[in-house]
Amino acid sequence: GFAEMDKDQARKIASAKRVANPGCWPQGPIATLRPLVAAGLLPPDFPVTVNGISGYSGGGRPMIEDYVAKGEDASEFLPYGLTLQHKHVPELRTYAKLSHDPIMQPAVGNFAQGMITVVPLQLGGLDYVPTGAELHAAIADHFAAIDGGVVEVAPYVHLERVPEIDPEIYNGTNRMKLYVLANDDRAQALLFAVYDNLGKG
Repeated sequence: GFAEMDKDQARKIASAKRVANPGCWPQGPIATLRPLVAAGLLPPDFPVTVNGISGYSGGGRPMIEDYVAKGEDASEFLPYGLTLQHKHVPELRTYAKLSHDPIMQPAVGNFAQGMITVVPLQLGGLDYVPTGAELHAAIADHFAAIDGGVVEVAPYVHLERVPEIDPEIYNGTNRMKLYVLANDDRAQALLFAVYDNLGKG
């Protein structure tokens, strides 16, 4: 159901008898990782870790009920899935084209909906170490080939802080915005995705 995953995905969805949508947590990492694996900038066996925060609606009905009941006393930041068995790991592995399970470390905040996912990349061990600009270009080229403008890739810039990386900024929409931030001297990068866990997710 992730129509922007590939340029022919919307056509496949339109002709399918059944459609399953990836859960909210895999959506952002699929959007950032799949183009990099397809471009050969990350190998399928790259050790992927996903961090992030979503509104408490991302944790399912029991968590929603708990947060609503506690109100202002609810935790501002609550990691969960600590047994490393998040239910959406298999679809992330499959659709990001990874050869083994990534680590997914979700958390919820004291807000109802919206989310940010972050994939940190330690690139120094690769045979070819891509620059941040190369990572950005691969992701931007991937989504430039897809009609619709639902997924936007932010310009590649070096900033200490990006105010637009706000988990609630796209609430009530089907939009997603991707960011690539990197330190080439350290061979490190961060892949951010911002979207509504109840809209795009």
